Amino acid sequence: MSNGDDEDAPDDADAPDESTDEVAVDVDREELDERLDAASEAIEAAETEADLDEVESDIDAIAADLEAASLPEPEDEDEEDPTEAVEARLEAVREELEEARGPYAEDVVADIESAQETIESGEWTEQGEDEVAEAVDAFLESVAEPLDAEYDVGAGLDEHVEVLGVVAEDVSEAGLDADEDADTIADLLDATDALETGLDEAQEWEDLTVVQQMRANGFYDRLNSRNRKDYPPELSVVRIAEKENDPERVLMAMDRLTSKFMQENCLEALKRMGSPEAYDDLMAKVQKRDFDAIEAIGKIGPEADEATETLHDYIDGEANPPLQKVVLRALGELGNEESTQPVADRLVAEDPEVRSQAARALGRIGDTRAIDPLADVLADDENDSVRAAAAWGLNAIGTERALEAAAEYADDRSYIVQTEAEAAHEALGDDGEPEPEAAA
Repeated sequence: MSNGDDEDAPDDADAPDESTDEVAVDVDREELDERLDAASEAIEAAETEADLDEVESDIDAIAADLEAASLPEPEDEDEEDPTEAVEARLEAVREELEEARGPYAEDVVADIESAQETIESGEWTEQGEDEVAEAVDAFLESVAEPLDAEYDVGAGLDEHVEVLGVVAEDVSEAGLDADEDADTIADLLDATDALETGLDEAQEWEDLTVVQQMRANGFYDRLNSRNRKDYPPELSVVRIAEKENDPERVLMAMDRLTSKFMQENCLEALKRMGSPEAYDDLMAKVQKRDFDAIEAIGKIGPEADEATETLHDYIDGEANPPLQKVVLRALGELGNEESTQPVADRLVAEDPEVRSQAARALGRIGDTRAIDPLADVLADDENDSVRAAAAWGLNAIGTERALEAAAEYADDRSYIVQTEAEAAHEALGDDGEPEPEAAA
């Protein structure tokens, strides 16, 4: 019977340790380099995708052995690290393998889809559109024989994009094999390369100078030796456009001619024209608190009512009196009664010029709710210019009650207030009734 000290019992110390890590592969750098050289040569000699698949398996095996190998570390920092060197070679051989593969039908489809995107996203000139169409037509002619198909296309670029989609579908459905149909795929890729070149060379607006862009859009069409009176010639065009009530050319100049001189002249023209067509362009500048643009918005009148909410924000509080004056003038010209209360709130502003502009704006708006606030300003404000502006506002409203409130000050101490009061008397007539043209 054993007492546990049996000499035949296995010694635990001699048992294999199943927990130990896998033993490092016994391979050196020279062997790995030789295998990589052989893989590179095999890539060059490969004739089919199957051949390249075998090389890829060899490369994967080399990578696995490198990972398991224990190559010596460099003795100093200037010495090349053998592991890093082999890893770099391994990556280079993988790149050789990828370059050797294909080409594939999927490459042709990807190129066609890229061309579609280029056409759809491009901002082509009229000449550029013709060049794009020519490039696509040439492509269709090139691929017709390899795909054994015929392609008809309309005149527009949308039709050209659509027919490219048809070609891409035909390529996908043709079942082209990278080995057996290598020549066909190569011909199709030559065609897509030519298409890409044609699209790259087609003229886009960004290829033109500003003057060329404007000329192509007809900006200078009305300019001739007889009416070219100003310098630069673009200023003459703006003034001709203003005379002909053609805001489109003025807006074109404002959009593309960024000098302060031309910007000011364009805005002055738009102010005088008061064209609703300029609303969106002007509002972009109003958002930046451009004084000239705010004045121009006011000249558009009721058709620019949507601007009032933005302008109301600019007269809230006491900040920036010059901006408030410009905005109040514009709100008065817009004449939206929704502005009555925000404008009336400025009748108590600290700056007397702001109070004056508020009073005149209320007169232009013409809302009878402003009569009492204006009458209070006329009675109580310490500044005679503000009081005269309030009397002017009452005259502008023009109802009997408004005129009577202004007429009370015919004997006022201030001449400018007297003048407005006398105008109210005249509007009321001898019998105290407002004249027909002054009636509400």
